[in-house]
Amino acid sequence: MKRYRRQEMDDSESDLEKEADDYVPYVPIKERKKQMLIKHRIISELEKQKDSGQESENEELLKQKEKEARQAMSLLDQHHEFKDEEDEVKETEMEKQLREEQKILESVAERKALMAATELAKGITYEEALKTSWKPPRYISAYSEERHEKVRKKYGILAEGNDCPPPLKRFREMKFPKSILNCLKAKGITNPTPIQMQGIPVTLSGRDMIGIAFTGSGKTLVFTLPIVMFCIEQEKGLPFRKGEGPYGLLISPSRELAKQTADIIKEFVAALARDGLPELKVLCCIGGTSMKEQAETIKHGVHIVVATPGRLMDLLNKKIMNLDICRYLCLDEADRMIDMGFEDDVREIFSYFKGQRQTLLFSATMPKKIQNFARSALVQPITVNVGRAGAASLNIIQEVEYVRMDEKIVYLLECLQKTGPPVLIFAEKKSDVDDIHEYLLLKSVEAVAVHGDKDQEDRHRSIQQYRNREKDVLVATDIASKGLDFPSIQHVINYDMPEDIENYVHRIGRTGRSGKKGVATTFINKNSDESVLLDLKHLLIESKQKLPPVLAALESEHQYLNAGEQQGCSYCGGLGHRITDCPKLQAVQNKQVGSIGKADFLASNSADY
Repeated sequence: MKRYRRQEMDDSESDLEKEADDYVPYVPIKERKKQMLIKHRIISELEKQKDSGQESENEELLKQKEKEARQAMSLLDQHHEFKDEEDEVKETEMEKQLREEQKILESVAERKALMAATELAKGITYEEALKTSWKPPRYISAYSEERHEKVRKKYGILAEGNDCPPPLKRFREMKFPKSILNCLKAKGITNPTPIQMQGIPVTLSGRDMIGIAFTGSGKTLVFTLPIVMFCIEQEKGLPFRKGEGPYGLLISPSRELAKQTADIIKEFVAALARDGLPELKVLCCIGGTSMKEQAETIKHGVHIVVATPGRLMDLLNKKIMNLDICRYLCLDEADRMIDMGFEDDVREIFSYFKGQRQTLLFSATMPKKIQNFARSALVQPITVNVGRAGAASLNIIQEVEYVRMDEKIVYLLECLQKTGPPVLIFAEKKSDVDDIHEYLLLKSVEAVAVHGDKDQEDRHRSIQQYRNREKDVLVATDIASKGLDFPSIQHVINYDMPEDIENYVHRIGRTGRSGKKGVATTFINKNSDESVLLDLKHLLIESKQKLPPVLAALESEHQYLNAGEQQGCSYCGGLGHRITDCPKLQAVQNKQVGSIGKADFLASNSADY
């Protein structure tokens, strides 16, 4: 029987060698199984010999047998075997790279928790979320969790956290008063967006939350409507006296965004007051305005404060305002606030709270590093994610054009012909904003400009004229890119590519809002940073946009840009690089090194004197 099997094996090998000289035939499944059995038998024989102490004598035999086994296989099977071996090597390299990246991320992770100093000192930790009187409708609560998950899947909602409230597809199911529903209807809002379906029930339930969704997806309503309802409940139970408040605190990174949020809240408050409900006092605390007037308002009691970090810190440090009864805190564009250097201010603001609070963080771009950092301040948080953090809205047609530096300002006029007004133009430098504004005025284009060096009154007037359609074009720096909602912007033009891809996503997100379509044109040239252009390339591919030849020619040094959840950079969220080459991380580290050197220099000089 053994002799017959060996003879059969030799015959099959000789036949295969003859046929391989001419062509590669199709090998039936039965024959392939037989070949695999032969291969396994050879390996088992060698293992037996190895166990008997014949390792050195069988090295050549092993090579010979492997060669014979390969010759017995078809070329197609050999190809698959070689490919599997290469994938194993790649997998090992990938694991090594991911381990290295994890070490980098851990080394730059924030060690100090985002908590109040007294809580850290006394070791106070909150185990349970705040309780509220709101409950979802009974018939929805009776549905199974599988049904809720089916709704989330249908609308692309990803909710992470324990005991997540069910998503609600109608505003009336959220138990808002009729005056609120009529106010939303007057704004053209009839049904909640995906982030509102899940985010509003989470907020009304008193749970801490991290909210991530596309620009223009309606994140503002997720935190403004609940705070209005909470304050109405507080005022009806026990009216606020002089010097009390606020109960709710909303922090924004820019003055324009803070004012926009305050105006939205005031609309809802006015609608409720018309229906006979208590009138709430809303205060917008921003720089460039009278602190005396703000102090007078706080003195008479205030329910909701919307503020920028700088002005809020002034009011708290001067003891004009306190957070003794504040139980609701929302950080809008939270990642941007930390990037702008307000991290220490936010940490200090937490120290002014006298008790547990409900904390909400919202943004369109929130890398894992910021999410992990934020969780230190949250109690049993729920993360609501609609789309990838940092992804661009699919309602925007993104066009990238190569334009020389000396031709950009002239080419702007041609770009303005793509769509009708209103148009928003972004530039990195304040001097460029002024040059573009002056050039457009010379060409009889109705334009206004906004940047940080203009006083608050001029900024407010320019924004209002543009919002009211009195002007066709707004030229601005990135202060107009975060969260601002302008009516029906047709076209966004990036005069230059921003320094990081997050700013690009926020900029183009001023159009294509609330389900409408928009166009975004970006000028690039040889002065643009290649790492940012790589991020832009992968963002365009992800959004299924047309890729210009200049970006298509760019190649990344890294082979593993699409490794499942490890896609892109874990520090900033860019898709075109890894954390090992993150320009944002390098800039932060260089800044830290520079500040350390400066501190040492000042310390040595003071010691000399």
